[in-house]
Amino acid sequence: MNSLDEITYSAESELRAPRQFFARMAADVRAARELAWRLFVRNLRAQYRQSLLGYAWALLPPLVTTLTWMFLNAAGILQTGATAIPYPLYVLVGTVLWQFFVDLLNLPLHAFSQNRALIAKLNFPREALVLASLGEALFNFCIRLVLILGVMLWYQIFPPWTFLLAPLGMFALLLLGLTFGLLLLPFGLLYQDVTRALSIITTLWFFLTPIVYTSPDNSLWQWLVQWNPVTPLLFVTREWMTTGKFVSLDSFLFVAASSVVLCAGAWVLVRLAMPHLIARMPSRG
Repeated sequence: MNSLDEITYSAESELRAPRQFFARMAADVRAARELAWRLFVRNLRAQYRQSLLGYAWALLPPLVTTLTWMFLNAAGILQTGATAIPYPLYVLVGTVLWQFFVDLLNLPLHAFSQNRALIAKLNFPREALVLASLGEALFNFCIRLVLILGVMLWYQIFPPWTFLLAPLGMFALLLLGLTFGLLLLPFGLLYQDVTRALSIITTLWFFLTPIVYTSPDNSLWQWLVQWNPVTPLLFVTREWMTTGKFVSLDSFLFVAASSVVLCAGAWVLVRLAMPHLIARMPSRG
């Protein structure tokens, strides 16, 4: 579907013809690439238009977070445990990886909410909205990666060869974030409570992820951290980027493989639910 036409929906389930359904999904991804690029360029320009600091805004959140936890650690307010790399670098890498995951978690709902009127009136590959927002998240991560490399050089820590494996960890975080984001999308389009609750949930989730500490002392807390699906992905990717160690690979591979399957399933569910969501969701957020 390359043109923007008025929408016509059928009440018949698309899964009655699964081969045609999945063929349309693949065709829509191919057709969405050009539109996604145009949306990506438009959104990027709008994001930094009339901004004095420009792309520096992509660096400020992880930098401020790192400085805050450095102060708490130096003041003895926070007991972080021993880290194999300088604590500021430990927090910075963890914060950047966490922010990437959160960006992907919020991505589907943000992309669709910002384009409610367009979705309701025109027929175009919805994947274009997700791909455009995904491009923004990757662009911001690349800017933050420059900051990480600068801090590593400051501490005279040169990236190990396992740094080349970091994209695998990023891809796993991407899929996990998109999975949760796609599963929340139908509810978020219908109820604004989901958007408000997400900021609270991600704040609590932050403290259940070993971003600013190594391992919790409390047994219940430790259990929650271990069962947190973000933990192995973030932990392994950070080690690949900084120390070159191979740790917790079993947990990493399990969560990464599960994310592939779950993300595909979530995508199918959103495709099936979209006609019903468009009929019910308000035209404005």
